Amino acid sequence: MAHTKSSKPSKQRLFLYNMPLHLRHKLFNAPLSPELRKELGIKRLPIRKGDVVRILRGDWKGHEGKVVKVDLKRVRIHVEGVTIKRADGTPVYYPIHPSKVMIIKLGEVDKVRKKIIERRAKKAAETKEKEKPKEESKSKSEKSEG
Repeated sequence: MAHTKSSKPSKQRLFLYNMPLHLRHKLFNAPLSPELRKELGIKRLPIRKGDVVRILRGDWKGHEGKVVKVDLKRVRIHVEGVTIKRADGTPVYYPIHPSKVMIIKLGEVDKVRKKIIERRAKKAAETKEKEKPKEESKSKSEKSEG
């Protein structure tokens, strides 16, 4: 997700590190489960504290748990039950990147989140309508040729 004109990796990393909060939340998008996808009519949503997620990659693949903390600075989330032990034996949460999880169940849906869902669903419906006439015209032209 490049937001600078430069193609230098160092400048891309610098922008990601210093990214403002209103853009940083876009990095927390995660895909929805197929059931939620049908229900809401959208493919992905930003992860929030309280959502239930399934881990899709890494050592904890297949583990499901509630999101305990969202770390905006490091672009990581902490999931309930996903812990490692420190040298002194105390358990600490293992940080997971949001792209490596799938949202299974939404947490609290407040006015802001409801607005996001409605806006994205409306946009998805519009793009579906635009694609339909193209597909129909292709199938008609194939029938006339055959």
